[in-house]
Amino acid sequence: MADYEAILNDAAAHFRELLAQQLQRQTRMEQGEPAKDFSKMEHIVIGLIPGDGIGPIIMTQARRVLERLLAAELRSGRVELRDIEGLTIENRTAQGKAIPDDVLSTIKACDVLLKGPTETPKGGTLESANVAMRRELDLFANVRPVSVPKLGIDWTFFRENTEGEYALGSRGIEVPGMLSMDFKVTTDAGTRRIAKAAFDFARANGKTNVAIVTKANIMKKTDGMFTRICHEVAADYPEITAEDWYIDIMTANLVNPEIRSKFQVFVLPNLYGDIITDEAAQIQGGVGTAGSANTGSQYAMFEAVHGTAPRLIADGEGDYANPASILKAAELLLRHIAMADKADQLAAAMRLCTETERRVVMTGHRDGASCVQFVDYLLEKL
Repeated sequence: MADYEAILNDAAAHFRELLAQQLQRQTRMEQGEPAKDFSKMEHIVIGLIPGDGIGPIIMTQARRVLERLLAAELRSGRVELRDIEGLTIENRTAQGKAIPDDVLSTIKACDVLLKGPTETPKGGTLESANVAMRRELDLFANVRPVSVPKLGIDWTFFRENTEGEYALGSRGIEVPGMLSMDFKVTTDAGTRRIAKAAFDFARANGKTNVAIVTKANIMKKTDGMFTRICHEVAADYPEITAEDWYIDIMTANLVNPEIRSKFQVFVLPNLYGDIITDEAAQIQGGVGTAGSANTGSQYAMFEAVHGTAPRLIADGEGDYANPASILKAAELLLRHIAMADKADQLAAAMRLCTETERRVVMTGHRDGASCVQFVDYLLEKL
């Protein structure tokens, strides 16, 4: 018979530790740090993290594009491209850490990061590298733009990046043969800063509507708090309408042509944002077409949205991986470091190569162009 008293004591001690850590984190967020002003920085270090699977293949090509666009800045020393090795599934598994200590030190010596996909094993205790990165660098805002002009779609998603189920999802409790329990956290400071980021963006870009997407009717404490604080923040933006939506209804709204064009900016807790932005990317043309920005006050990470594509690698077709997502991420990175003119140049060339001219077409397989061939074509247009 199970020793319930021992199980409860162990669980109570574990939960006490988690709660103490989150209270300390809330205090640190309240203190905050001023954001970097990249327009005034004399030296900007861009870290390049290849990752796993097709990651090294698409990162090699993304580096070629950045070298072309930033040629003058690289020569002058204002910008440095720094390769970061060791964030691979093999090294992470061997060291038993989501981000090995030496790799994390190298990452923290950079200002911004361009990251390829990394593998997260199913089961076990090894945490996602992305989740660990967001926590270690306090990358609280995951920002994903989705644009399909012919459908009237111009969406920007602000996903809270450091809380929710993902923050504590690998630190739950398991009673073998009986039950498993995970935890979800929402903090006041964490919610206020993501809400402010969404409403600031809306105001700066002439948007008039922000959708607050939760499941507050079921998750009454965490999602209820998220909704309440978002409305408190919204009170400082009287020209912007804040609307409550449940996540299940919003997933249906995005595929409803009668209503989806009314939405502009979304602010969501972590898990819901992860799911719905993949749906939105699919409407745009697939997750392989979307880039993702993860920003904080001191660091920012820009990444391909898709995974490591193990089937492509297994089939010997890794060289045919589409670099569109990592190149979109590179565009977002350039905007973040106050080089909008170079970002516009890349965006225009991508539109020409993928929509207007389409002289070189990728299929993701041998019947289409390779990653190298597509980037050769793109470089002709830059």
